[in-house]
Amino acid sequence: MASVNKVILVGNLGREPEVRYSSEGAAICNISIATTSQWKDRSSGEKREETEWHRVVIYNRLAEIAGEFLKKGRPVYIEGRIKTRKFQDKNTGEDRFSTEIVAQEMQMLGGVGNSAEQESPTQPKAKSNKGRSGKGKSAAPLEDDDIPFD
Repeated sequence: MASVNKVILVGNLGREPEVRYSSEGAAICNISIATTSQWKDRSSGEKREETEWHRVVIYNRLAEIAGEFLKKGRPVYIEGRIKTRKFQDKNTGEDRFSTEIVAQEMQMLGGVGNSAEQESPTQPKAKSNKGRSGKGKSAAPLEDDDIPFD
């Protein structure tokens, strides 16, 4: 049976991107994205809101682009896959697990009052080059009407 491991996130960066380099020289960027769900409580009629935080890791050229252009609070579209890593706690030696999104595509989204958007009217759409030749493609930014969900 075939399987699919695909994640699409549209949210805001919770902190500045952290870029580091592996011993082989590959860029690795870690970001944290907040997604928020809103609904109306049936019993009280009040608006409710829940924010979920997602760890995202980006590799190679896409990581360099993210580190250069993404800023805290900026809206971003991420497409990738879920990966769970196992590690040992340094203090207790117990096995621990960390689940993260490995980004394969990234699109910076515009917003009113966004300083990065004011500096550059065109925003690059970046795609991971893993297993492909050539560079990531550039495209016009997504508009609210282009996103297939609310």
